[in-house]
Amino acid sequence: MSTIADLLRPDLRGRSPYGAPQLDVPVALNTNENSYAVPPAVVAAVTKAVSRVVPRLNRYPDREFVELRTDLADYLQRSGGVAVRPEQVWAGNGSNEVLLHVLQAFGGPGRTAIGFTPAYSMHPIISATVGTRWVDGMRGVEGHGVFDLGVAGVVAQVREHRPDLVLLCSPNNPTGTALPLEIVEAAHDAAPDAVVVVDEAYAEFARPGTPSALTLLEGRDRLVVTRTMSKAFALAGARLGYLAASPDFIDALRLVRMPYHLSAVTQAVASAALTHAPELLGTVEAIKVQRDRIVAELTGLGLDPVPSDANFVLFGGLDDARATWQSLLEHGILVRDVGIAHHLRVTAGTPEETDAFLSAMRELAPTHRQEQPL
Repeated sequence: MSTIADLLRPDLRGRSPYGAPQLDVPVALNTNENSYAVPPAVVAAVTKAVSRVVPRLNRYPDREFVELRTDLADYLQRSGGVAVRPEQVWAGNGSNEVLLHVLQAFGGPGRTAIGFTPAYSMHPIISATVGTRWVDGMRGVEGHGVFDLGVAGVVAQVREHRPDLVLLCSPNNPTGTALPLEIVEAAHDAAPDAVVVVDEAYAEFARPGTPSALTLLEGRDRLVVTRTMSKAFALAGARLGYLAASPDFIDALRLVRMPYHLSAVTQAVASAALTHAPELLGTVEAIKVQRDRIVAELTGLGLDPVPSDANFVLFGGLDDARATWQSLLEHGILVRDVGIAHHLRVTAGTPEETDAFLSAMRELAPTHRQEQPL
């Protein structure tokens, strides 16, 4: 008789599921959540919106979520000055589901996706779930910083592997670095038969002057830009991600989505939140202050933080990253071990959370720093 392991798809055997630790600690800075609670005015608006739809939960929700797509398009136009129409917008239960729709429609057996490691760890996992071959593209191949991407390196790797999908992150997770638009354009032009996805989950935290790939959508039907309301909007628990692309691209996603995949409650919560975008985004600047403070103070401790355009900081210079992770946990602080030797990633939280993290690092740094060669 076959076991479950025997029945599992061969390409999934031996794999580990995604899992960031969910521990009860005083200071949780490991999953890039927004540390600030939803403002009372937004709570009231969301509660009122949900109360309106609850009596009608006996009926299926709007399958096309037209009101929400209109609200998302309006937000993108207001915040980025880019003309995005509702028919160019798609949404799902978190940006991971949106990315899954893209991989379901344009990936699959016999097709290849490429990303540039280190990058968002869910990209290869989502690719695997739909049987898409994953290629770990390399960073730092042009002799620049180990985490840097350059036009020549991206173009060379895209041409070599001839992928069906190219996945880019800007700002990148876990490094926090944003991409110049020249790289997006170069990847798009070097892969004329591929979908190019730019994951902009942390776009609202970017430093002034950082461009969005939304400005490149016009005339590029194979380009997709994904966003989320989990981070800057402080709505990780609501699970609402979205993308902008051409109307033809959106039509293709309808072929793979489950019927009525966005509940009436999710649609109501997201639309109500979007009407209060200024209040929800009011913490972004405060978080950026803490992010830049972390970079400056870790540098002063002799560590090697990466300047970030996101709401987190990747920092290196640790002798044993896992040992530092454990020591921070013993101080009641949970950060993220992203599997990069000598590095950890910390979310920029409230001033009090940053105080706790930096206080612990001031204590730990003298004995946890990586020895520098003479």
